[in-house]
Amino acid sequence: MKINADLHLHSKYSMACSDRMELPTIAVEAAKKGIDLVATGDCIHPDWLGEIKGIALDDETIRIGNTDFILTTEIEDKFRVHHLLILPSISKAEELAANMEKHGDIKTDGRPTVRLDGCEIAEVAKDIGALIGPCHAFTPWTSMYAAHDSLQNCYGDMTGYISFVELGLSADSDSADRISELHRLTFLTNSDAHSPMVNKLAREFTQLEVPEINFEGIEKAILRKGGYGPTLNVGFYPQEGKYNESACIKCFTHYSMQESMRLNWKCSKCRGRIKKGVKDRINELADLSEPLHPDHRPPYVHLAPLSEVIMMALGHSSINTKGVQTAWNSLVERFGSEIKVLLDVPTENMDFVDRKIVNAILAFRNEELIIHPGGGGKYGWLELPENRDHHPILSETGCAVKKDKQRSLFEF
Repeated sequence: MKINADLHLHSKYSMACSDRMELPTIAVEAAKKGIDLVATGDCIHPDWLGEIKGIALDDETIRIGNTDFILTTEIEDKFRVHHLLILPSISKAEELAANMEKHGDIKTDGRPTVRLDGCEIAEVAKDIGALIGPCHAFTPWTSMYAAHDSLQNCYGDMTGYISFVELGLSADSDSADRISELHRLTFLTNSDAHSPMVNKLAREFTQLEVPEINFEGIEKAILRKGGYGPTLNVGFYPQEGKYNESACIKCFTHYSMQESMRLNWKCSKCRGRIKKGVKDRINELADLSEPLHPDHRPPYVHLAPLSEVIMMALGHSSINTKGVQTAWNSLVERFGSEIKVLLDVPTENMDFVDRKIVNAILAFRNEELIIHPGGGGKYGWLELPENRDHHPILSETGCAVKKDKQRSLFEF
């Protein structure tokens, strides 16, 4: 069976997270999005694990309504690299919690920091039968490629045990597959949501072919055993990410790699720090000038949350306006989930909403958008072609996106 999975998010016990990040709320909102399997997040935090145990049907089964959960946690190592662990059971989460408590405080923050390196965390993961890989691998803060130049440098003797890499919002398959050492790994696209809002939860997700919805099924898909595996990665255009281009973290002025180096990474306008962008970091790491996709790599579909698509189409300033909410609810109630609306429903069946919304959905499906890249901690933003007078003649910060065999080609 094919399922949609969001395998990385956080609970109300993580810093800077909504109090609404509770299992019943996550279950309801995930179902509206069309997500079949969602991460618990933070499963070694004592209070959150207690809530998980209170809802679990048994040691391995956590389900609310039609939404299944899988035990996960994010752990920060001593080099500030974040790792995602996917666990088989509650008892294994308890075992992991007991181990990590020896190396750090697991009670203060749902995403704990421990005095271990990536290799040591991977060893513990292997001992309990958990899957492990780097979170948002390219971002300039708290990621593997921010602290290391290779998988081997991060995970040492445990490199062969690493089974996946989470791309993060500022990278996609085209960018990551310019790095040969990643070709053997499964790519995961996850939301890393801190809120259950419709534009956060499952803003990125992975479609997987699995034998059944449980840890063993997910393990077979991620390890690509028995004919199972990922069938689709869905996520942002990389340029939408907060750290796609190198930019000042104070005034958000963008710089090329050459300019940044010439300025010694100090902004010429405000003297703030220029943070190296994912695009420049990947260019540093890449041993291929063009992406080379291994046979197991599924297509990558670039999407934005439906609420943001509607907001753009109607020209509203927030996803919370009555017009956006009414249209979103109408579409989701009619067709069952946000994902079906964005990917599957024939647009002629959407004639009960404003034609501008239908045109916007078509623009996403056809990858005919204008993107203003993010950088320095500020998200990029999208623009529909009809909102520009001279498309495809673009501003210096815009780029046209054209569809080509389900892969995106960016013309800067």
